[in-house]
Amino acid sequence: MPRFGSHIRRCREKLKKGDRTYSVRQVAARVGVEPSYLSKVERGHEAPPSEAKIRALARELGEDPDALLAMAGKVASDLQEVIRRRPRLMAQLIRGVQFMPDVGLRHLVVRARRKRI
Repeated sequence: MPRFGSHIRRCREKLKKGDRTYSVRQVAARVGVEPSYLSKVERGHEAPPSEAKIRALARELGEDPDALLAMAGKVASDLQEVIRRRPRLMAQLIRGVQFMPDVGLRHLVVRARRKRI
């Protein structure tokens, strides 16, 4: 899995090729962090930001927030709550599907969504 900072930098630089408003300074301002901090994060010299800032970066860069959170070694707070409510079942579920092919896992997700009350 790519490192968080280098992935952010690649995404931002790619967007910057077509739109100069994706400079470190301007992205940092829109996300609500200091440009020097974002630069250090991109270079791997600082730890990834908070969940809220990662979500803001995801929106800004058109990335999936859950994927960015995973790259940062974090789990979304809503998922943490789900796990806290049923820790044993959630652990069994995750361990049980860890080697399942994506097709099977997608099928499981679709079925689970249909069963919601």
